[in-house]
Amino acid sequence: MGLDLKSPVIAGSSGLTSSLEGIVDLEKKGAGAVVIKSLFEEEIMHDIRKTVEKDSANQYSEAYEYISNYSRHHHIDEYLKLIKSCKREVSIPVMASINCVSAEEWTSFASSIQQAGADAIQLNIFVLPADSNHTGEQNEKIYFDILGEVLRRVTIPVSIKIGYYFSAMAKITQKFAWTGAQGIILFNRFCSPDIDVVEQKVIPSHIFSSPSEIALPLRWVAMLSDRIQCDIVASTGIHDGEGLIKILLAGAKAAEVASTLYLNGTERITDMLIDLKSWMEKNGYTSLPDFVGTMSHKKAGNPAAYERVQYMKHIAGIA
Repeated sequence: MGLDLKSPVIAGSSGLTSSLEGIVDLEKKGAGAVVIKSLFEEEIMHDIRKTVEKDSANQYSEAYEYISNYSRHHHIDEYLKLIKSCKREVSIPVMASINCVSAEEWTSFASSIQQAGADAIQLNIFVLPADSNHTGEQNEKIYFDILGEVLRRVTIPVSIKIGYYFSAMAKITQKFAWTGAQGIILFNRFCSPDIDVVEQKVIPSHIFSSPSEIALPLRWVAMLSDRIQCDIVASTGIHDGEGLIKILLAGAKAAEVASTLYLNGTERITDMLIDLKSWMEKNGYTSLPDFVGTMSHKKAGNPAAYERVQYMKHIAGIA
């Protein structure tokens, strides 16, 4: 994306990146860049006096109450002040993050982010394909509407963080790059519902990722890194130095981490970089370009391993 990173570990959007103190600490621990905690589109719309429609408020009363309360305590001005403070206190790139679901009036806020000094903008977009009245094309159009409108308003790099609910992942990411996205983050991790069988109510589940979840971004980073004309960043399931090395070998330019920082402390970044350096020295690599992408789909000795999605009988152990 044209950003100069001192390390390939990016502190992802989370509570750990919601304050100047937290961001200064992450820089000290070795983060190559930080993504400030997401500002939700609903907050922006509230701040410019765009209210949630009455029907939505009735249907999602808890969400509406949360959005209203949160907006009162976390104004857009505070977000811009945090960006400005970070640019004064840290030397690493500071990226703003917006969690968005439409290309409405809020997109004018993108120019304010640029003016505040953000080095880049990360658009965190996800449309749950659960409405039977919407086609895949209609859902995908939302992504391009948002991306196109923000690109029209800013000159700083814009990346897009997406989920894996696409029927043509290779084509859609290629089209994002053609539209002008300079980075694609694979993948967004979603809130997962669970059911409390005692209380008989829906509750959140699996707040943090696990190391096993690296399998999904690993496959797609490897499959896409040689195919699309923009940088790929991996996210989800990267918890240690080994995970970082794997994702770089697959072709990612960097890794975005958050869960592992909550579970192991921000010093986890330092540990990951020590492991990376040790591995590079052991294998005779002096810089990241020496090995990044050498295990991508195009360059791997067994590219079919990335394509296989069904178990063969002898792999599954079925008689």
